[in-house]
Amino acid sequence: MNDQQPPDLNKLRQQIDQIDTQIQALIADRADIANQVAASKRVDKGAVYYRPERESQVLRAVKARNQGPLSDEVLVRLFREIMSACLAQQKPLNIAFLGPEGTFSEMATYRYFGHSVLAMPEASIDQVFTEVEAGVADFGVVPVENSTEGAVNNTLDMFLSSPLKICGEIDLPIHHYLMSKQQRLDEIKVIFSHRQSLAQCRGWLRNNAPDIETVAVSSNAEAARRAAYSEHAAAIAGQSTAAMYGLHILHSKIEDQSDNATRFLIIGQQVLAASGDDKTSLMIAAKDEPGLLYHILRPMNEHGVTMTRIESRPSKQGRWDYVFFIDVVGHIDDQPIANTMQEIQRFTQHVKVLGSYPKSV
Repeated sequence: MNDQQPPDLNKLRQQIDQIDTQIQALIADRADIANQVAASKRVDKGAVYYRPERESQVLRAVKARNQGPLSDEVLVRLFREIMSACLAQQKPLNIAFLGPEGTFSEMATYRYFGHSVLAMPEASIDQVFTEVEAGVADFGVVPVENSTEGAVNNTLDMFLSSPLKICGEIDLPIHHYLMSKQQRLDEIKVIFSHRQSLAQCRGWLRNNAPDIETVAVSSNAEAARRAAYSEHAAAIAGQSTAAMYGLHILHSKIEDQSDNATRFLIIGQQVLAASGDDKTSLMIAAKDEPGLLYHILRPMNEHGVTMTRIESRPSKQGRWDYVFFIDVVGHIDDQPIANTMQEIQRFTQHVKVLGSYPKSV
């Protein structure tokens, strides 16, 4: 028989209250120091208030220190919100994203920057680039590839002419939910969603709703809005969208791949210093000639540069004229990448560094 007495609940609550008081005081101290940093930066008119590489270093340190019981993901989210609130005292960031409200792009925006920013929904990826180029937004958030459906070509094509740099990335797990004003699937006559989401759920739709019409719209939030005003319509969208538009969730996580994820890029005008764990994105323009890809990849192999992604797109400058979008591990200032760049430039028309930026934390 166990005679050990259970912990005294009142004492445990008192301990929690004491710890909460200490945490709050430390957060206030951090905010005060952040204000001192802001005052120091105001002396320098060219000072940059937000440094993605510095934030990435802080969050990696959070993960390195973590010994539980909370997960790395939970602690990173908590510290990001603290940093977001502290930065907002200095200068709230304006962040353009592919809207409207309720999209996965909005979710990625808050996941990357925290909730103490001014989020600006834009009607198109082109408009996100335009707002950042004009300085109306400090940064933009745009999707670039999905683990199931591949590249988002509109984003890649914008880099053909845009001077903006890639300043960061975030990988967001994507789960799709079928939602409607109705409460049964057999009452649905049409399903609205973005074409990417429809593609990511095509297997589920084929098996569970083969006779229901599907209609592609500009965004999942727009799909939910249409479903909210239609008696026999449903939408495929993120879970939070259902509450936003007063819809019932009929089926959860209907994506065909359980590990479905979308990678988003953070675009801005900054050229970043190395953070210690970086990625570099390149755009290489070249004529379609024998051995072209070999001349691009051989220097990477010889200098030990790891390539993580390659895509090709028409350059829109002439027939059979292409550009390659390539991601490699490391910063552009790292010697192996610098050496690789020198060799590639000998065989290509143009090499553009789209950005060196911290890997997704």
